[in-house]
Amino acid sequence: MCLPIRNVAVVAHVDHGKTTLVDRLLVTAGAVASLPEDEALMMDTNELERERGITIFSKNCAIEYRGVKINLIDTPGHADFGGQVERVLRMADAVLLLVDAYEGPLPQTRFVLRKAREAGLPPLVVINKIDRRDARPAEVLDLVYGLFIDLEADDDELDFPVLYASGRKGVSGHAPDDLQPTLLPILDAILEHVPPPQADPAGATDLPVCDVEVDPYAGRIAVGRLEGGSIRGGERMLLVGPGDRRMTTNAVRLFLFHGMGRKEAEEVSAGDLVAVGGLTDVEIGDTLTDPESPVDPRELKVESPTLAMEFRINDSPVAGREGKFVTSRQVRARLDRAARSDVAPQVLEGELPDAWEVRGRRIPHLGILIETLRREGYEFAVGRPRVLIRDGESGPEEPTENVNVE
Repeated sequence: MCLPIRNVAVVAHVDHGKTTLVDRLLVTAGAVASLPEDEALMMDTNELERERGITIFSKNCAIEYRGVKINLIDTPGHADFGGQVERVLRMADAVLLLVDAYEGPLPQTRFVLRKAREAGLPPLVVINKIDRRDARPAEVLDLVYGLFIDLEADDDELDFPVLYASGRKGVSGHAPDDLQPTLLPILDAILEHVPPPQADPAGATDLPVCDVEVDPYAGRIAVGRLEGGSIRGGERMLLVGPGDRRMTTNAVRLFLFHGMGRKEAEEVSAGDLVAVGGLTDVEIGDTLTDPESPVDPRELKVESPTLAMEFRINDSPVAGREGKFVTSRQVRARLDRAARSDVAPQVLEGELPDAWEVRGRRIPHLGILIETLRREGYEFAVGRPRVLIRDGESGPEEPTENVNVE
């Protein structure tokens, strides 16, 4: 028997407490027994995430509460990794928008809220870190309303539910002076205000691929929300993508999200977040569908890159001393894999032989890519970053940033 489902993306500016809150929700719902003794964030599983104390990659987890399965999508808060947020919002039916009880809405708050509104996702606002000594919840709530008005929200959109919480202390409530020693009010609000997925189990099979993982045993795994139909293990599927790309493949293994991991399933139904393993050549932005009644693929768009750097083979006198993978073929193949696993970066041919132009959001976005490749044993040289100028309707356009000065 399939449980009713709620799909929620947790979004916010960096350091406003998304991952801490998701960790606590997992404990509150009994999906995990307790938090780690070293206070490390359970959802930040990547080595670089733990070192830097930030979320870099979007991740899925699931809990069961009052007979309902709640799929939670933890997202990065840095604008540099906004591409991760944009592509996973397609898997959600609402957003849990966290705002710091002192800092209020910041630039990435505006970005994720704008993207959520463009996707038609209703927000549930949580004013977090209410235990701060300098918390000013009433003023912050006014700033949140102001942000919605700046984004041209209508009267219905301004009627969003508001909760107050401290993810670190595990308290929450509907008023800052009436908090319960649990996060159950947030889970209750999700059940009350988040709409169930609008999916047709009897319709054509329709699985837009929002993420691709690589598993040594299951091969390439496509992750997304099944928007129509159902899939059985071993079923023949049609893979459609941009540029009239079409190929047949088998859904070798099926998975559903459970707690912080996945469990194998014989069949998956519309509305749930699913993972399909054993596919060949699947990419983010593809669609898995029924060969007999296929659906049209839909383009997955994200914000354009703002910076570019030249990556090239290390031809210095000390080349080959630090890395195992030093050839042009090896470095180019790894850059192509990076572009396939994340839709935000772009890899183009460079002006010189054995050189490539890699485009990304900002310095940290490209910096994480460089450090990841270095730790994997790749050796290469990089040039100075340069701002990308594009041709607009009124002439050349360059990227701008909003800066808060305190």
